[in-house]
Amino acid sequence: MRLSRPQVVAPVHAIPELRFEDQRLTSFSGLVIFQALFQRLRLKERLAAAMTDARAAAYRPQNLVMMLVVHLLLGFRRLRERDYYRDDPLVQRVLGLQRLPDVSTWTRGLAEMTTSNIEGVRALNRDLVIDRLREEKLPRVTVDFDGSVLSTRGHAEGSAIGYNRQRKGARSYYPLFCTVAQTGQFLDLLHRPWERARLARCPRVHRGQHQDRARDRWGSRDRDPDGRRVLLRGHRQEAR
Repeated sequence: MRLSRPQVVAPVHAIPELRFEDQRLTSFSGLVIFQALFQRLRLKERLAAAMTDARAAAYRPQNLVMMLVVHLLLGFRRLRERDYYRDDPLVQRVLGLQRLPDVSTWTRGLAEMTTSNIEGVRALNRDLVIDRLREEKLPRVTVDFDGSVLSTRGHAEGSAIGYNRQRKGARSYYPLFCTVAQTGQFLDLLHRPWERARLARCPRVHRGQHQDRARDRWGSRDRDPDGRRVLLRGHRQEAR
C-alpha cells in the first residue's frame, strides 16, 4: 500500500509544553462497569443486611467482603497484593472508602466474622444466582456437585496433606462446589473438614440440603416456581 506525503509527514515541529497538574489517576478504569453492577444489585446494602450482628468497627464486614470481591476482580490472589492499588482513587470510590485497610486489619476483620455472618453471605450468593436464573428463563437448570483440590502454602487452617496427587506433600483444601452447568455460576460451596473418614458423606448431605432448600422455597425438590426442571448431578466418586 502506497502512502502519500501528507499521510507520513507530521506538520508539527514545536516543542510541546509540559504542565504539572494535581491529577488523581487510576490504573483500573474498568472498575466503573462493576461499580454500576454493584449499584444495580445493591450489593453493599444487601451484604450489610446479611451481617446485622457484626460488631461496630471502622471497617465493617461488608466493606471487607466487598474489598475481597474487588481484589479478585482485579486479578489478584494473595492479600498482600493489595499494595498495588492501596492508593488508587477509583478502587476507593467503588468501595466507598477514603482509606483502604492494611493487610493485618483486613485479615483480622475477616477472621472475626461469625458463623451467622458467613451463612448470611452464602445465602445472599444463592439469592443472587437464583435471581439471575429467573431472568434467563432457562427451560432446564442443571446443578453440578464436584470436589476440587486447592493447594496452599504454609500451614493454613483447615488444610491437610494427601489431597493433591500431583503435588505430594502439599497442604490442600478439598471443598465441594455446587455450580450451575448452564451459566457456570457458583451456587454454593461446602468447606469440608479434613478428616478422610467424614468426606464420603459430605456430598450426599450437601445435595440433600439443597433439595430441602428448593422444597422450602419453591414447594418442590425438582422444579422451580415456573415449572422448569431442576436436575442435580454429581461426580461418580463424589456421590459415593
